Amino acid sequence: MSLPTPQLKEACRIEVTLGPVRELGQGRAGARRIIPIIGGTVSGHRLNGRVLDVGADWQTVFANGLAELDTRYAFETEDGAVIEIINYGFRHGPKEVLDAVARGEAADPASYYMRTHARLETGDARYDWVNRALFVGVGARHQSAVTIVLYEVL
Repeated sequence: MSLPTPQLKEACRIEVTLGPVRELGQGRAGARRIIPIIGGTVSGHRLNGRVLDVGADWQTVFANGLAELDTRYAFETEDGAVIEIINYGFRHGPKEVLDAVARGEAADPASYYMRTHARLETGDARYDWVNRALFVGVGARHQSAVTIVLYEVL
């Protein structure tokens, strides 16, 4: 029996605006911090709208530089649907690149790894397809923003 090879189709590009980092200090596994998500835009073939000021990235940064990304926020589509997104992933790479990213300096996204998997959910019937789809993402960290491109797994 032959199983189909999954394909990826770009679902949307999310430009997330971030608030100031809130350092919690050293936790059980690593340095803990909360980064508020305060706005942004969503653009794509099937999803367009604005990121709402209702969420955060709850990060753990381990001693080896690995950042565990755990975000929960929402966006409103151009036609009024509210869609929740829970996005979990990792960011890691060479120390000098991660240090530059931490200082808010521009770094080539190809020079470090930032990948996620996302769950989208809504009660709006027009977007019910997001409740039944799997998404993976590729990201980049900027000084006060994050760019994520989500791909639907077909």
